Amino acid sequence: MREIKLLQKLKHDRIVELQEIMVAKGSVYMVLEYMDHDLSGILGHPNFNFEPAHAKSLVKQMLEGLAYLHHMGILHRDIKGSNLLINNKGELKIADFGLARVFEKNRAHDYTNRVITLWYRPPELLLGATAYGPAVDIWSVGCIMLEFFTGKAVFNGQDEVSQIDSIYKIMGTPSVETWPTVKELPWYEMVRPAENYVSKFRESYQSLLSPGALELSEALLSMDPLKRPTATQALEFSYFKQESPEPVMPANLLDINGDWHEFESKQRKKQKAPPPPPPSNASVSKPNPNSKTSNNNNRTKATPSSALPSTRPH
Repeated sequence: MREIKLLQKLKHDRIVELQEIMVAKGSVYMVLEYMDHDLSGILGHPNFNFEPAHAKSLVKQMLEGLAYLHHMGILHRDIKGSNLLINNKGELKIADFGLARVFEKNRAHDYTNRVITLWYRPPELLLGATAYGPAVDIWSVGCIMLEFFTGKAVFNGQDEVSQIDSIYKIMGTPSVETWPTVKELPWYEMVRPAENYVSKFRESYQSLLSPGALELSEALLSMDPLKRPTATQALEFSYFKQESPEPVMPANLLDINGDWHEFESKQRKKQKAPPPPPPSNASVSKPNPNSKTSNNNNRTKATPSSALPSTRPH
């Protein structure tokens, strides 16, 4: 019901529109405006690539949507490709407000830090912060912006510990000089790496990004949340105001057959993935077509659990 109430009061070109609410057999259904694709699906499309002007347009639209949400006092807390819907005109709209919360401006509330999909979660949450604000959404935009140019998630850990490590290896290990309050975070010492990493951000991406794009993405991915620009401030960067090309909506999305979402992208990757190699002590035998014994392919894959304590949900 919280998501419904939020969507009912949100009216903006960059926010998906709630068109109707239906109740059937005790269940509540939301009818949202139709959007052809989501960003994850398009990024995973085998025959579609975003031009620099398209990437600029979509980053701009993301920031416009967040500027509105934050002005309305709302944290989204799950900005990622599958929650960014795109139609065939190239218009982007922010969706899925299941984790969104109302916040009071100029006052940090106590929230859970187990929000935002892992690859897009900012370092302050990974280090245990529970008092935070709009800067958590800004970090997620920075991650997505880099995906336009690299074609993949830049920080792709398997759990919280490996995620913060992947961030440190690119952005550098934070210190009190670069992030004055970092030592106050509860898990800072627990996950501190044995060696201090120096930032490799510019040397890693300056060949892929224009100077303006590099400047903006580095600002969005500031380790200290207080140093990240607001969405409104980010829209004033030279990347949008001075640097060519001008933002252009990707109208060539009309050439894509069907709808492309995260599900279709994952299914295609599964189909293209090679079969796993046999165990080193096992031999590969040719199956007997006359055998009545069926193969059991139901295998369980262990997922590494987090070494970090949990916090109460809010």
